[in-house]
Amino acid sequence: MAFKNQKDSQSNKRKRTPGVTKGGDAGKISPKKKLKTPSNNQPNKGFKKPFDSKAAGKPKFNKSDTAQDAPKTKRELRIQAKELAEARKKKRRPHYTLEQELALLWEKMRRRNIAKEDRSKLISDALRKMKGKIPEIAGSHVSCRVLQTCAKYCSQDERNAVFEELRPHFLTLAGNTYAVHLITKMLDNASKEQLAEFISSLHGHVASLLRHMVGSVVVEHAYQLGNATQKQALLMELYSTELQLFKDLVSLKERRLVNIISKLNLQKGAVLRHMASVFQPILEKGIVDHSILHTALVEYFTIADKTSAADVIQHLSSALLVRMIHTKDGSKIGILCIKHGSAQERKKIIKGMKGHISKIAQDRFGSMVLACIFSVVDDTQLIKKIIIRELQGVLKELILDKNGRRPLLQLLHPNCTRYFSPDDLSLLDSSIPSLLIKGDLETETETETEANVKKSSEVEGEDLMSDDEEQNVKKVTGGKKDPLLRRRELLVDSGLAESLIDACCESAEELLRSNHGKEVLFEVVTGGKDGILHPHLDKKLESLHESIASIISDPKSEDEEHEHLLENFHSSRTIRKLILECPSFASTLWKKAFKGNCKMWAQGHSAKVVCAFLESSDAKVVKMAKQELQPLLDKGLLKMPENKQPKKAE
Repeated sequence: MAFKNQKDSQSNKRKRTPGVTKGGDAGKISPKKKLKTPSNNQPNKGFKKPFDSKAAGKPKFNKSDTAQDAPKTKRELRIQAKELAEARKKKRRPHYTLEQELALLWEKMRRRNIAKEDRSKLISDALRKMKGKIPEIAGSHVSCRVLQTCAKYCSQDERNAVFEELRPHFLTLAGNTYAVHLITKMLDNASKEQLAEFISSLHGHVASLLRHMVGSVVVEHAYQLGNATQKQALLMELYSTELQLFKDLVSLKERRLVNIISKLNLQKGAVLRHMASVFQPILEKGIVDHSILHTALVEYFTIADKTSAADVIQHLSSALLVRMIHTKDGSKIGILCIKHGSAQERKKIIKGMKGHISKIAQDRFGSMVLACIFSVVDDTQLIKKIIIRELQGVLKELILDKNGRRPLLQLLHPNCTRYFSPDDLSLLDSSIPSLLIKGDLETETETETEANVKKSSEVEGEDLMSDDEEQNVKKVTGGKKDPLLRRRELLVDSGLAESLIDACCESAEELLRSNHGKEVLFEVVTGGKDGILHPHLDKKLESLHESIASIISDPKSEDEEHEHLLENFHSSRTIRKLILECPSFASTLWKKAFKGNCKMWAQGHSAKVVCAFLESSDAKVVKMAKQELQPLLDKGLLKMPENKQPKKAE
């Protein structure tokens, strides 16, 4: 056993290499006696062959082999790679040579400085080469561009020939990434008969194309170009399977889905299921930019039950909604989602608008969605953080913009018929029938007996108003928070009102002359509806009154191009309204501009401004101005309107 251990211990000792000395150099290799390895001596050395005397005088390689193995320059390598790529393309694309010829022609025909005759010759030459092969090469990114240029500049006969050749392949090309541009170009230049023929070719395929990212563009383009009957034909395919299968049913004059269901005796549940199966993949893919989908969704909300409507609202309550509110029906969907959505869904919608507020505010229909948010959403802190902050950065642009002023006017004077058309107000008042209380108006006037009957029916298990329905009604009427408190938090507490006053002070003259800016200026100067800017911003408003009065007090200019504010059409009427409805401004303006100068302004547009001091509802303003204006009235220099006489001062 001891021997075994001794043997093991000796075997574990480090082996000594030859040439190693003991002492300080132990463990080191002497450079003179360094081990020779094959890698150190002659790397990659093969086995030695026997000497062949016959082959001793012959060279190892031929000259041809040497030329092939010689290193090539970068230019030669590029040329070789290009040749290989060309060969592969020719093998893969059967019309590659034709495409190269068309590309050369396209470079000439698309120039702007080319003569019409020369372009016509080039187009005719290109169409002659493509004849019979147009459907095959329309999907190529090169030849498709050539075809678009040809369709734009060619004659009507040539365009008709291209249309006839493409007609059997419309549905196939509608799903191609490049050919879709050719199809839309052909539709733009198509005759009424050709457009009707194309729309009829889409029969039975509208829903499937709308699910396609590229094909949906073709359907939307045809929908925009079509007349009312053709639009209805495309929409009907999204409503029901029967309407999709039987084309004759489309020839109805009814436009609303509810009326179509009642007239054709369709099953409402089947229509709902079919529309849900159409919308689900479209919404999941995020293809929500098209107006045909927006119109169909609005009609879906008119017949949807509570659960179905809530599911769609939940799916749309995200950044997806921002891409829909640029159309009339899309903005209506946005308003419905805001009104009937939960607090979390509203939060997602507002967060999805971050970074796009300025663009939304200046959009015709997007501005109405912002106005609805200001009227409905109770989370004012979130609105301040995301919406108000972005509006303050572009405040002057919004004040002067026709659409951008609407959200501001909604805060200053909500739902005013002076600033919002009946269509705008009906849009803000829209709601989903299934998410409202049935018979809501009747419950307000019901008697105690009817209430007792209602209580007894509740015991029997009849459907009654639930807490969720009560919550939805509160949301539609404008949220739980007091409207005046909400406006004050959004307008005054956020600092937006102060920024508005500063912007009006800086650009008072420009706003008075502007057709749209004067309305915001008027509301700011008067303090808004219910005096919302008083008393917190009285000092700021006084400075605004002073700045406007000082601008108006400037003397007349001899330059005819520079019209005085009192003689300008827009500004003179705005100043007149301010005198009638804002006594504090009227007093400041009288002292700064009109006192002692009324005779000079007693003619033209300015005469109406002078007469406004006598028409004011404030007795102090009338008394202040009457002493100077009465002599002008007696002499006939100043004429009051026939139906308005100066009020007697007390």
